[in-house]
Amino acid sequence: MTADTQALVRIRDLEVSFQAGAKTVHALNGVSLDVARGEAVALIGESGSGKSVTLRALMRLHPPRRTTMRGQMRVDGQDVMAMSARQLAAMRGPVVSMIFQEPLLALDPVYPVGKQIEEMVRRHTGATATQARSQALSLFERVRIPSPARRLQAYPHEMSGGMRQRAMIALALSCNPKVLLADEPTTALDATVQIQILLLLRELQRDLGLSIVFVTHDIGAAAEIADRVAVMYGGRIVEQGTLAQLLRAPQHPYTIALLHGRAHEAMRKGERLQTIPGSPPDLSALPAGCAFAPRCARAESACLSTVPAIVTVGEGHEVRCVHARARNAIPETA
Repeated sequence: MTADTQALVRIRDLEVSFQAGAKTVHALNGVSLDVARGEAVALIGESGSGKSVTLRALMRLHPPRRTTMRGQMRVDGQDVMAMSARQLAAMRGPVVSMIFQEPLLALDPVYPVGKQIEEMVRRHTGATATQARSQALSLFERVRIPSPARRLQAYPHEMSGGMRQRAMIALALSCNPKVLLADEPTTALDATVQIQILLLLRELQRDLGLSIVFVTHDIGAAAEIADRVAVMYGGRIVEQGTLAQLLRAPQHPYTIALLHGRAHEAMRKGERLQTIPGSPPDLSALPAGCAFAPRCARAESACLSTVPAIVTVGEGHEVRCVHARARNAIPETA
C-alpha cells in the first residue's frame, strides 16, 4: 500500500472467501492496496492469485449468499462495504466502472451496442434520448471505432474482437467514472490489437484523469500501462512498487520467477523459457506459512511456519518475504 492519504481507492486487510460445497475457498487473504487519483496500478500473477476477485470485490459483484467479505474498501471517500443495493447501483458506472475480459459475454446479445450505451447514459445522467445517442456516438469516436454512426446499430456478434473491446471501453466510460477497472481486457486479442487497446487505455487515463486498476498475467502488458505494480499470489499481495522498482530490483522470489519466465530479445533460437516448478496453492487448504514456499528454491523453515510480514525495502516498495527482511532490515539503535 502507498502512503498517499488522498488515495481515490483504499483497500485494507480485505478477505474474501467463497463457499463451494463443503469447502471454503479463501480467495483473498488480507489484501491492502491504494490507488491515487490519475494513477494506473497493475495486478499481476498466475490464474487463481486473486486479481479478478479483487476487482469484483471492489464493485461488490460477488454473489452475497456464497461470499464472505471482511476488511475495508473505500472509493472516493465512500465506504463500499457499508453500501446498500441502491447505493451500489449509484456507484457502479458514475464512480467505478469495469471493462470485462470477454465483451461478447458482458454485452447484451439482443440489443445493438449503441442502445446499451444510450440506456446507461440515460439511467445515470437523466439525458434525453437525443443527448444519449450523441454521447454514444462521441464515445465511439473517442475509442476510435471506424464508421461510428453505423457501428452504433451493430450487435455484439457483428463486431470483431478488438472492436467489441473498444465498445466495452466506450460503455465503461459512458458515465464518466473516476475509477476504471480492467479485467484482462487484452487476453483474447491478437498481439497487434492488444497493443492498440493498451495504448488507448493509457491515452484515456491521461486525457480523462482516470485511476485504472489493470489485471493481467502478462508483465509486458503491465509495463505498457502501469505506474505501479502489485504482484499477487495465493490471495495476497507479495510485492508492490513502481514499475521501475519491480523490473530493475525485484525482491520476492515469485516476482523474480515471473520476470525470468518472460520472452526477451536476448533469447537464442531454440532456448526454452524458464518455468516455475509446481502448481499454485489450493485456496481451500492454504499452508500455514508463505503460500509460495512449496515452489520456492530459497524456502527455509521460517517460510513454512508463519506468513511473512510486509517489509518496506524502498520508497513505496513493499515485499512479503523473510529474505527481504534479512537483506534490508535496519539495525535498531539504543
